[in-house]
Amino acid sequence: MARDGAVYVCQSCGATQSKWAGQCPACSAWNTMVEETQVRQPGALAPTKASRQRGLAFEGLTGETPPPPRIITGIEEFDRVCGGGVVPGSAILVGGDPGVGKSTLLMQVVGAAARRGASCAYISGEEAVEQVRSRAQRMGLADAPVQLAAETSLRDIVDGLKRARLDLVVIDSIQTLWSDAHEAGPGSVTQVRAAAGELVRLAKKQGVAIILVGHVTKEGTIAGPRVIEHMVDAVLAFEGERGYPFRILRGAKNRFGATDEIGVFEMADSGLREVRNPSALFLDTSGERAAGAAVFAGIEGSRPVLVEFQALVAPSAYGTPRRAVVGWDSGRLAMVLAVLESRCGLALGNRDVYLNVAGGLRINEPAADLAAAAALASSALDVALPQDCVVFGEVSLSGDVRPVSRMDSRLKEAAKLGFRQALAPKDAEGGPLHLNGVLRLADAIARIGGGNWDLSS
Repeated sequence: MARDGAVYVCQSCGATQSKWAGQCPACSAWNTMVEETQVRQPGALAPTKASRQRGLAFEGLTGETPPPPRIITGIEEFDRVCGGGVVPGSAILVGGDPGVGKSTLLMQVVGAAARRGASCAYISGEEAVEQVRSRAQRMGLADAPVQLAAETSLRDIVDGLKRARLDLVVIDSIQTLWSDAHEAGPGSVTQVRAAAGELVRLAKKQGVAIILVGHVTKEGTIAGPRVIEHMVDAVLAFEGERGYPFRILRGAKNRFGATDEIGVFEMADSGLREVRNPSALFLDTSGERAAGAAVFAGIEGSRPVLVEFQALVAPSAYGTPRRAVVGWDSGRLAMVLAVLESRCGLALGNRDVYLNVAGGLRINEPAADLAAAAALASSALDVALPQDCVVFGEVSLSGDVRPVSRMDSRLKEAAKLGFRQALAPKDAEGGPLHLNGVLRLADAIARIGGGNWDLSS
């Protein structure tokens, strides 16, 4: 192998430059250019005589392709996010904040899968075998037939996995691995990219499912070049707010299943506990609903989830009113406030506005517009919504309330939890609930302010 000399590689996006620069010209990140030695392998892409004679073979779209087999781990929430189980030969990247419980989750996954007959291994580059074993004993997995190893050398890991006959392997974490073929330090873009590429090739060749743990930067993205997310078959984000025991496993990419599926867990002393009914977990049904609260009937992946929006509109003590939002998009909050003021006559421009999604869940769908607007109007007018009412609908800039997808599933989930009425778009079919259909946001605000919730109408 011949050395081409030193280059400067951005540790954020992986762009290379011949000279050092304070700011990366590709991603505009500051102080991310690090000197690394580039290794060249001459003739790597030279076509062989056999490849020139064979050429490229095409096939048609017609034909039967059987669905890929699945490794059922026994952790239903994890299997749901993966699309029904882990596909043999696939590579999965799991990212999350430090301390959120990634290692705990994956230890439970391999432990449950091993108890179901799968051959599993857990390779740690951050902890010793004794530490991993101690955590497994605390979680009640001491008798699970899981093979443990503590190693950071990529060559040793690949050689060991080639000799072993395994079904599922967890590597914790990809940032700790290093390859002696590159002179960059562990965790650098070059090392992470080389380790991920080698492990993905091994997974495809050996037919073993590999789960890689990835660290998350302070911006909330998985550390390393984005090319890693393109290499793997699935990217799962493990999320959780500090102070809440709930954890959300969200699929950001999945070649073998839905990309918007979520799994809900609750952190306990003995590990993570699956939450089969997230709606009952995120709702407070202990008493009467206060002013400024609205229950939103949302859709997360394939399941409907009910969650409470909490709003507080208060007089501003300073010249510039404050806008604070947790669990929802601040841009959509600004849009809803503008529509409430210009289309509905609510004077909110000189008042502080606080909006929170209870339980630490983050809502991303536009169907939450009407629930946020109802919570804000309820707080501003000091009028509580009925205890048995759910709200959903998209609000346009013209003040119209537009229909959203899967309205029947939202209403059925609300009826299952004891709700009797819904404030929703006019086009929705009430089904088991009494529907308070509205065409414009002003009609919804008038209904909230007037308290017109007659179920017999």
